[in-house]
Amino acid sequence: MGPDGRVRKTKRQVLRTWQLRIFALSWLSYAAFYFPRNAFSAAKVGILDDGFMSRQHLGILDSGYLAAYAVGQFVWGALAERFGTRVVVAGGMAMAGVAALFMGLIPALWLFMPLMIVQGLAQSTGWSALSKNIASFFTIRTRGRAMGLFSTSYAFGGLVAVPILSWVAYSIFHTWHAAFFAGAAVIFLALALFLVFQRNSPREVGLPAIDDDLSGLDEPHEHRKTRAPVPVVKVANRFSPHDLIAAARNDAMVLRLGIVYFLIKPARYAVLLWGPVLVLDAIPELSAVTASMVPIAFGIAGVIAPVAVGWTSDTLFHARRIPPTVLSLGILVIALILWSPAAHTKSIALVCVLLGVVGLTAYGADAMVSGVAAVDFGTSKYAAGATGFINGCGSIGAIMGGLLPGFLSTATVFYVFAGAAAVAALILIPCWNKRPNSE
Repeated sequence: MGPDGRVRKTKRQVLRTWQLRIFALSWLSYAAFYFPRNAFSAAKVGILDDGFMSRQHLGILDSGYLAAYAVGQFVWGALAERFGTRVVVAGGMAMAGVAALFMGLIPALWLFMPLMIVQGLAQSTGWSALSKNIASFFTIRTRGRAMGLFSTSYAFGGLVAVPILSWVAYSIFHTWHAAFFAGAAVIFLALALFLVFQRNSPREVGLPAIDDDLSGLDEPHEHRKTRAPVPVVKVANRFSPHDLIAAARNDAMVLRLGIVYFLIKPARYAVLLWGPVLVLDAIPELSAVTASMVPIAFGIAGVIAPVAVGWTSDTLFHARRIPPTVLSLGILVIALILWSPAAHTKSIALVCVLLGVVGLTAYGADAMVSGVAAVDFGTSKYAAGATGFINGCGSIGAIMGGLLPGFLSTATVFYVFAGAAAVAALILIPCWNKRPNSE
């Protein structure tokens, strides 16, 4: 109790409060990113109906977006280490909102590609910087569960954004342009909350850094109001190209995870971008509405997977991230190989179940490689750089997930991705017991 008679919280209690606050803010922010990101997906039906663009044009625009997203992952992760999460993520949210707004306003085909590139660069600010948020406030022993729960943000965003934006566009305003306006509105609201509540590290609120000696956490917390509620921008050194690979140079495991993520991300993006088409390829007699509903099984499983695999890695495998990743990839390989036999049965239930298994294992391995393992092997010092590097590698692979279903049969695509997942598992097996060198 302090001299004013009020009970003072310990530093541990204050840290716990800030952990909950930063986690909730990070989760909400990254889920919100999916609304301007998926506005284009929601608008595609109306765009095709209007004859504004062909299907080939839409595919090319997706490729441009994914290429910009890949480049941005490498750059923004390194910049987040220099300038802090608040600056990078807030800038990305503003860019994403403005790009979506202009895509709804400007009916000129030639302007869509530069706007898609801006959107890709803006979207790539989110994951690496917000993963650093989690790494900065959670210790390595709890990070698996924290990152597992945080990873549900992109599964949830991907699950709800398109249905909500489609409902707004076609049921309320009856125009595909409204999908972009609604996506911009959501991200601008999230931006306002982020600017008010974000802090970059425990030190900004008078607490020790998460990788410092935490033995004094049971001492009373001294409330200080002298610190400005904005991050300290690091300007001691200039940004250099070496910063883009600093995390990989710090621990070679980051490079290995980048290669693995390049191999496994295409499967998830193929279902995200082509799900209804893949279902119609399997069961041509389905209506377009039914074909669009079937992949929801993939999204629901994707929400469950990061939580399950994060908890498993922390408890059953004692903070080892590779074993649950390898097991997920093994089951994913089997599920992808079984797609063709399942499609021949013409059973909606069987296709739903198989897509659920693909979602559970693809999202599980994805969350572990791009999230938990990335911040573990990057450590809190290089967390943003590591997640940026790994996600950049994965985003290059994701381009194949968007392109190949347009040129190959679904069965062939899934066999290719099954082979890639098998190679990824083989790359990780020698690192079964690998842990970070230091925290």
